[in-house]
Amino acid sequence: MKVHGQPMRTIWVEPDGWSVGIIDQTRLPHAFVTAQLTTMEAVAHAITSMQLRGAPLIGAAAAYGVCLALRVNPSDENLEKACATLAATRPTAINLRWALEEMRRALQPRAPSERPSAAYRRAAALCDEDVAINHGIGTQGLPLLREAWERKGQKGRLNILTHCNAGWLATVDWGTALAPIYLAHDAGIPVHVWVDETRPRNQGASLTAWELGQHGVPHTVIADNVGGHLMQHGHVDLCIVGTDRTTARGDVANKIGTYLKALAAKDNGVPFYVALPSPTIDWTLEDGVRGIPIEQRDGAELTDISGRLPSGDVVTVRITPPGSPAANYGFDVTPARLVTALVTERGVCAASPEGLRSLFPERMRGTGT
Repeated sequence: MKVHGQPMRTIWVEPDGWSVGIIDQTRLPHAFVTAQLTTMEAVAHAITSMQLRGAPLIGAAAAYGVCLALRVNPSDENLEKACATLAATRPTAINLRWALEEMRRALQPRAPSERPSAAYRRAAALCDEDVAINHGIGTQGLPLLREAWERKGQKGRLNILTHCNAGWLATVDWGTALAPIYLAHDAGIPVHVWVDETRPRNQGASLTAWELGQHGVPHTVIADNVGGHLMQHGHVDLCIVGTDRTTARGDVANKIGTYLKALAAKDNGVPFYVALPSPTIDWTLEDGVRGIPIEQRDGAELTDISGRLPSGDVVTVRITPPGSPAANYGFDVTPARLVTALVTERGVCAASPEGLRSLFPERMRGTGT
């Protein structure tokens, strides 16, 4: 995708050939700043502090974290230590664990002296694979948007509601839920995106709105509680969101508030699609509500908010009474019964064990392989 007209990915190896560059997403939308990561610990901090976020991008960053660790010490012990440290940074997104297993599988059989260069090659390949997967999601999802536009008689605009940020900032490039939207916009379909602010971190208002604006996609930021009202009055043609983990039966974990949007969509007959790259599927897990660990983050994300003053200064202020406790749940789980369809790089399927296995016949339920 592009930033100020220039092609860019969200993560890259710097010109020195070993350090890792990222977009510092905590500075958006008020400032576009990049950061250089030189240690595995710096990568772990970037993930936990959400300088980078989004399930696919977290996985890519973790792969490069392993590279940085092995550059210093390529021993078996340090490989395991790096994987354990990085795995502990975010508990909900399955891509993190998947990427670390891919790195471990590629590196363990090699002699320690061969591991650093092999690690960088595998991490780069994982990034390229992510770009291809996400473009595939866009290609598979585009017909759904085209069909919705045709059902409207190709009149007015196609109104799409999304929650959180599942665009290119959440991946290496293209995004998941936003990939079909970008392709539809480029194909001339007059899409308009209702962007949930996505409290408490405001990833919709700060990140989704920013990247849609960079691409020229018409959009409107709304408060999180507006979606149901818009659906009741026919102002939402379809919903599409991403997911940080999808179970083998089609339950999806996404940013907190997604479940409520799915309920409203079901009540109003609005299609509710979930876009997911295949590494986001947890084939070992059936019941998402009971089985997916839900991250609880620092309450300050809820009690404090940052913004730009008229002077241009960016400040953080507290919006709750002193002493009031805050519970900050990062994700919720939407049961498969509320999902109209899953959109993957291989195609669109029902949110069910049968639907997923129809696209991934090589996967046997419960094997994790």
